[in-house]
Amino acid sequence: MHFVEAKSLLTGSDGYYGMNIYRGCTHGCIYCDSRSKCYRFTHPFEDIEVKQNAPELLEKALKSKRRTCMIGTGAMSDPYMHCEEELRLTRKCLQVILKYGFGAAVQTKSDRILQDIDLLTEINKSAKCVVQMTLTTYDDDLCRILEPNVCGTKRRVEVLEAMKERGIPTVVWLTPILPFINDTEENITAILNECARVGVKGVIDFGMGLTLREGDREYYYAALDKHFPGMKERYIQRYGNAYELPSPKAKELKSIFRKICEDKGMLSTPEKCFRFIGEMPPKYKQMSIFDL
Repeated sequence: MHFVEAKSLLTGSDGYYGMNIYRGCTHGCIYCDSRSKCYRFTHPFEDIEVKQNAPELLEKALKSKRRTCMIGTGAMSDPYMHCEEELRLTRKCLQVILKYGFGAAVQTKSDRILQDIDLLTEINKSAKCVVQMTLTTYDDDLCRILEPNVCGTKRRVEVLEAMKERGIPTVVWLTPILPFINDTEENITAILNECARVGVKGVIDFGMGLTLREGDREYYYAALDKHFPGMKERYIQRYGNAYELPSPKAKELKSIFRKICEDKGMLSTPEKCFRFIGEMPPKYKQMSIFDL
């Protein structure tokens, strides 16, 4: 990893801000879109760029805001990758969020988030906290191939359960669904049933497929050659160089997805999930005798 002094941290508008404390990732997910050349990395993806002044930048930004909102992290780079174990920059940023009364929306695949469950609990009490966890395959053996350097699905479900016990709402990203690999009814059903069991508020799906761009595609195809011989040729024959690669079973799987979510009372569209994640709860003033 290498360290930089960033000039800014937050992106977005007054209603919702995002931040990436790190740039790059060490989780090694074979399908990672963040590897795409359009993001213009000037360093190897695993050589993590650390915004070492992130907490200071965040404090400067938040103390100048006239109203609170949700602060999201994890959209591009996981805030709980391996270097967080040592650096604890995500924790320091959560402390700033708590200090100024903002909400937090944290997206991760890692059980390292449990190290900060105390802060997440306090943020949820004073404002709002939403933990988002990516689940792609119920089979932990397959998970170790698709996402080799991070905890498996069963452990992530335990994280979701721990959040439920603390009253912290959760959202699951059921994406990507890889054609001919994890696009089975059994996989989708097993994940959704676990989501319902641990009280997940909503599940995000983008059409039961994946996307590939230059940079990401080459990395993914190299992994297919290593772990699924002959699969790359199957992809090329069916999809060519397409950006969107829907599963051949997408319609069937989407129908199963919607039915289970409806039956279990879970939000099932990206729009509803994002609205839930981004909305701050209203702040009620303390009543006085003059309000009676």
